[in-house]
Amino acid sequence: TPAVALLAQDLGLVLSASHNPPEYNGVKIFDREGHKLSDADEAAIEALLHEPGPRGGAVEYASDAVEGYVEHVARHFGSDLQGLRIAVDCANGAFSAIAPEVFERLGAEVTALADGPDGTNINVACGATDLRLLQAAVLAGGHDLGVAFDGDGDRMLAVDERGAVVDGDQILAVCALALDVDLVAVTTMTNLGFHRLMDERGIRVLTTDVGDRYVLEALRREGGTLGGEQSGHLIVLDGHVTGDGLAAALALCRSLDGRRLSEAAAVMPRFAQAKANVPVAGSAITPDVTVEVERLNAELEGRGRVLVRASGTEPLVRVLAEAERAEEAETLCASIARLVRQGAGVG
Repeated sequence: TPAVALLAQDLGLVLSASHNPPEYNGVKIFDREGHKLSDADEAAIEALLHEPGPRGGAVEYASDAVEGYVEHVARHFGSDLQGLRIAVDCANGAFSAIAPEVFERLGAEVTALADGPDGTNINVACGATDLRLLQAAVLAGGHDLGVAFDGDGDRMLAVDERGAVVDGDQILAVCALALDVDLVAVTTMTNLGFHRLMDERGIRVLTTDVGDRYVLEALRREGGTLGGEQSGHLIVLDGHVTGDGLAAALALCRSLDGRRLSEAAAVMPRFAQAKANVPVAGSAITPDVTVEVERLNAELEGRGRVLVRASGTEPLVRVLAEAERAEEAETLCASIARLVRQGAGVG
């Protein structure tokens, strides 16, 4: 996906289910500048699905497209990685024949994982949605760190030398400090610890709805170059056009500047998080839920928070609670989830 966004001509089109299991599929469309289409443009295209299509044109295979992308990413985001031992989980996806080679070109010693796509194994027990394979490999091989992509390559999460997960918020924090930016864009799901760190360092934070598209729109609007999501969508626009897992992984390695990943990630104090997905039919965020969320957030006064939102893709209400102690976060999450279920008339 990042390569298509970068190389798009009049349009770019990706057939992909992103981080989802192999039985799913989907389409991502980019404009000539490498940006995802707006909601309105997508709706206009969907309205044409049942209309007679124009006659097809010719297809030309761009044999140098992959190499052009590799050279661009290595040039803009790469650094000298000699002496670095890294495990790379390709999710049996698009980066299988690309990411390990890029790290090797830059001097790293690479152990490639899940790099044998067969059409049925993409995102299965591997990649950014399941880090167990990567964690085991990092520990068994004595690697300095591990990185994992999702199937289409626009997400990246990491594992430190101790096998601990380093999520998108922590990666973004490490990069923000190393790149000396003055603003970052994140979503409503970003950990409060990130906000606290950025406030301490005088870095302005733009908060958007969930979705890398909205993060990218905020960066373009405000002239920023760095943003992302906890899930691993990381956007580094200095010389690039969209979120790119490989670019983010290279930026992370450069940001370490000789430090261990565990040491670098420790700069961000993480609030404990508890999450719940409540199945609902229709809109189920009742006034009672809204009032209780507002009351709790006022009471917490920055020591935690509660967030409730309707899923944009499934009939679910998502509940997130954060607190300094895990037990408190779990209690907050359970109480709001119970209130959502009551309002939706589900058990």
